[in-house]
Amino acid sequence: MKEIVEYTDYRKFIQDYYDERKRSSAFTWRDFARDAGFTSPVYLKYVCEGKKSLSVGAAGSVANAMGLAGFESTYFVLMVSYAHAKGDKAKRAAFEERCALAQAHKVRVLGNEEFDYFKSWKNPVLREIAPHMPGARPLEMAHACKQKISATEVSETLDFLMKAGLLKKDKNGNYVQTEKSISMGPVDAVPVAAREMQRQMGEFAVKAMDLPLSERDMSGVTMGITRGVYEQIKKEIADFRRRIVAIASADDDTEQVYRLNLQLFPLSERLEKKREIEKEREEQNEK
Repeated sequence: MKEIVEYTDYRKFIQDYYDERKRSSAFTWRDFARDAGFTSPVYLKYVCEGKKSLSVGAAGSVANAMGLAGFESTYFVLMVSYAHAKGDKAKRAAFEERCALAQAHKVRVLGNEEFDYFKSWKNPVLREIAPHMPGARPLEMAHACKQKISATEVSETLDFLMKAGLLKKDKNGNYVQTEKSISMGPVDAVPVAAREMQRQMGEFAVKAMDLPLSERDMSGVTMGITRGVYEQIKKEIADFRRRIVAIASADDDTEQVYRLNLQLFPLSERLEKKREIEKEREEQNEK
């Protein structure tokens, strides 16, 4: 079984614990529930299947039943707290608390660097700028950014990118990218941070409306669609995004850093209710 800090989903951790015990003994869900103080013999099974949720209050008892103590017990409770957090702000706070606990015990949390990377526009922008400004000082890089940023912030961002392994220095002391492109990946906390970056980039897109047409391209279409068509469009966008990344990655040179926002979002509520009402009216008129 993996170390607890390699988990982001408490349900998966409980399931893996159960499976490991089951392989080496006659351990049952009834035994597990009894040890954790639950009257229902299948409660924890339902938790793992997503049919029930483990409360923060009961998390400590389950941790004890799994033999967790000290740091690991607290970490498990924080995983449950994260799952119950409502809204991005609360989820960020819960995730950062988990990371702080792990850091205090000199343990790396899966997704920590990824989470921090997607929290701010400064990280992806400077990751693109720095390798193409060899020998430049932080103040020069700050002036190269469209958005306001200080030389100190540039230095801090570059330090983070180096520590996270997203930039490195060559033999001449110039920055180079360790990978050409970055994706969010499967870590559950990353989309929470990514939404914050998307908000920032969305605000920058509004400001970019004032740029000359020769420097920006913006268009949109409003359409009525079904859920099936929505899924088809999502797939087309994903394929298009991959092709764009491939095109950009094929050229090692950079003259300017651009952001491409792809946005598909609803402008109305679901219209099924309206159709149901019309159908009811038709049936009433027939009577």
